[in-house]
Amino acid sequence: MSQTLGEFEQLVLLSILQAREDAYALAVLKQLDERANRRVDRGTLYKTLDRLEAKGLVEWTVEDATPDRGGHRRRLFAVTDRGIAQLRRSRQVLFNLWDGLEPVLRGSS
Repeated sequence: MSQTLGEFEQLVLLSILQAREDAYALAVLKQLDERANRRVDRGTLYKTLDRLEAKGLVEWTVEDATPDRGGHRRRLFAVTDRGIAQLRRSRQVLFNLWDGLEPVLRGSS
């Protein structure tokens, strides 16, 4: 049985993918703000990342602390193969539901 992704979970996974090799929390927040027009606080993001990790959809590594970050370490996030597969399933479900609705959703101009 496949897991169901919530809208925000999908947005976070897609934001991680968009951030590519720079998928740290601040970069993910920036993607969410700029591409999805969603302002999210760090706490909400980290709770969602923890939930996605528990589902096996995200993994992370810790980058060593550096002086330019005040000696703080940071986590680099990556979407797992399982996460990619779940995004594909979610996308296909949406395509299936959207199919044939273009005339209705386009409306009259």
